Amino acid sequence: MRIPESWLREWVDPSLDTRALADRLTLAGHEVDDIERHGDGLDDIVVAEVLAAHKHPDADTLSVCQVATDGYTVQVVCGAPNVRIGMKGAYAPAGATLPDGTRIRRRKIRGVESNGMLCSEWELGIGEDADGIIELAADALPGTRLTRLWQLPDHILELNLTPNRGDCFSIRGIAREVSALTGAPLKPQLTEAVTPVNGVSRSVMIDDPDSCPRFAGRTLRGIDPRARTPQWMSERLRRCGIRSIHPVVDVTNYVMLETGQPLHAYDDDRLRGAIHPRFAGKGETVTLLDEREVNLNSDTLVISDDSGPIGLAGIMGGLTTAVTADTVNVFFEAAFWPQALVAGRARAYGLHTDASLRFERGVDPAGQAQAVERATRLLLDIAGGAPGPLDDQCHADAVPVNPWIELRRERLASLLGARLADEQVAAILEGLGLAVDAMPAGWRVQAPGFRFDLQIETDLIEEVARVYGYERIPETTATAALPLRPVTEQRVDLERISQTLVARDYCEVVTYSFIDTESNRRFTGSETELELSNPISSEMSVMRGSLLPGMLKVAATNLARQQTRIRLFEIGTSFHGSLSKPVEIQRLAGLMLGPLQDEQWGSVQRNADFFDIKSDIEALLLLTGASTSVTYEPTEHPALQPGQTARILRNGQVVGLAGKLHPSAGRWFDINREIVLFELAIQPAFAAEIPRAEAPSRFPSVRRDIAVVVDNDVAVDQLINVVLSAAPDIIRQVVIFDVYCGPGIEAGRKSVALGLILQETSRTLTDDDADSATLAAVRGLQRELAAILRE
Repeated sequence: MRIPESWLREWVDPSLDTRALADRLTLAGHEVDDIERHGDGLDDIVVAEVLAAHKHPDADTLSVCQVATDGYTVQVVCGAPNVRIGMKGAYAPAGATLPDGTRIRRRKIRGVESNGMLCSEWELGIGEDADGIIELAADALPGTRLTRLWQLPDHILELNLTPNRGDCFSIRGIAREVSALTGAPLKPQLTEAVTPVNGVSRSVMIDDPDSCPRFAGRTLRGIDPRARTPQWMSERLRRCGIRSIHPVVDVTNYVMLETGQPLHAYDDDRLRGAIHPRFAGKGETVTLLDEREVNLNSDTLVISDDSGPIGLAGIMGGLTTAVTADTVNVFFEAAFWPQALVAGRARAYGLHTDASLRFERGVDPAGQAQAVERATRLLLDIAGGAPGPLDDQCHADAVPVNPWIELRRERLASLLGARLADEQVAAILEGLGLAVDAMPAGWRVQAPGFRFDLQIETDLIEEVARVYGYERIPETTATAALPLRPVTEQRVDLERISQTLVARDYCEVVTYSFIDTESNRRFTGSETELELSNPISSEMSVMRGSLLPGMLKVAATNLARQQTRIRLFEIGTSFHGSLSKPVEIQRLAGLMLGPLQDEQWGSVQRNADFFDIKSDIEALLLLTGASTSVTYEPTEHPALQPGQTARILRNGQVVGLAGKLHPSAGRWFDINREIVLFELAIQPAFAAEIPRAEAPSRFPSVRRDIAVVVDNDVAVDQLINVVLSAAPDIIRQVVIFDVYCGPGIEAGRKSVALGLILQETSRTLTDDDADSATLAAVRGLQRELAAILRE
């Protein structure tokens, strides 16, 4: 939120300079992101009155003006289309320097002498309007410096307010904070009640007080449609980032910025019958001020008249009843909408407005009538008119009331780490506008209506700490028993997993736990019950059942940015089960696409395939010390390619899967490249075996090579397991060094060459021992897998 310092100091003026004020607000939790200096370099600019203006003799678009300022008259050639006799403008005399460094000189323009210039907003560096000169207030005194007239230079504080402090989204709210933080008195900004001059009013019917506990309105008839927003108001709005539009609209925006209470103004002549705050009905629509027609949801509060909905309550008004340049009769409305009934509604329609920002965070339920009175007084001063009576409907039983909270003295000292005097604590709380009653053990405290964030004792302790000043709390050296965290060898640390993948050229990513429904269904093969009731967008509507959809979106983003070699991994949580019994599983997922190695001259380029990612998986599972217990079985998966997908088993338990992305799934994620990936459940996959010490054999090993012919569907793992079980005391290792299919081998069969590493720990093996073990292996292969020994 943008806060002009000059406007803030009208409410509270502490003895702090701009930087010190910003630092104090930041330390109290209202972070000042930026301080923008506004209106520098305008010391030479003064107010001038145009006494005469006639067409330039040699230029159709120029005017020759006689300009009076500070008791003398000069001639100025001006090209602005809005210059006219009697207007007051910003004048830069000859010799003046503009903010951009331009020096104004006397010169002739098309043969006519010009002594200075009348300036636009753009030329003075205070706005974007370059089409016409600035028109100042009619009562501005010629010769007055612009810096004095507009309180320049000014500083704009850019505050990053937290969502729980809805009371601070206004000048008054920040002024209350500054007063409490610095002790500077809050200057009363009294708004006298406007005396009605007629009995004209608009009927308001509140059928459901729980949805609209308070509604204030007033009719103002006969305003001057030719009136213009005064310069001081439009300038303040501009410094706050709001463009001046129309006096009625500007007044509502001004009051909202000043008090924090959003208002809406209707053209009273375009209203039909009574006003009804209510929930939208089935099939109803409304055309908003931005000319967009929306279909209303049944949980949306609307303002309606006899013609139907005329606005979204707390969000945006409707086009059919909007104020126009011809409006002469106005109906002001200020309501209180409960936070629970407006939260998320603007986002559901793709909207974000100043009103919804404040209502979602909470507004003062006691400020509606005051806001209407303030708006009425301002509009009367600007455009005249005849006000009717104020209609302030309040259903007290439905208005939220903050609870009384017990603040214990000992609890306060315990959490602060410092003991404050009772008088100091009470002064801090009362300075924040809280009601305080002393008790033997501490205080009973009730927050005012605009402080929705104060509900429990800890909230009050936080208030005391931030107003007292975190930097003033003394530092203490804490001592505590810190037991050593047990280090177990029964599981692999996540850091080791990450380091292993990073060493193998992977980059770690972190993706959202929320994904879209279709991506989740494509990877899990089923619909999920874990849907968000109020998602940020349709692309983040369900809890993910797999980490891979989010990673594929990251890969697609990298491909779109011309990254052709991608290696990614993520450690995160997937969500399963039902709403009544959700299940969370910690997982590791990885993917690779593109060349196996960076381009170079010494090797032939090839893309990574299933066996490359399998190599990475095995490197990870080696960390458990149990690589021999891991097997792979062909399987099917809704998002992976048949024949190139395997489930990963450890000791017979499925711990994950690996495979190649199916082209149809790739198209869904905007990926038209071959991509291989894996996903592991961390707990079962990385349960480590306790290391067992074993003395190495002092005797040499013997190797015997055999080649057998088996069916193509016989897995290599099966061959290895049969050979190892044939002579487990002697055969230490089996390696595959050749697989052949081709001439000399029957169709549907393959030749697999195995190397048997034989070794004993107590003696040297003889040829008979080696031959016996080899024969046992061959017979086992023949018996179990119908293998044929290849000569």
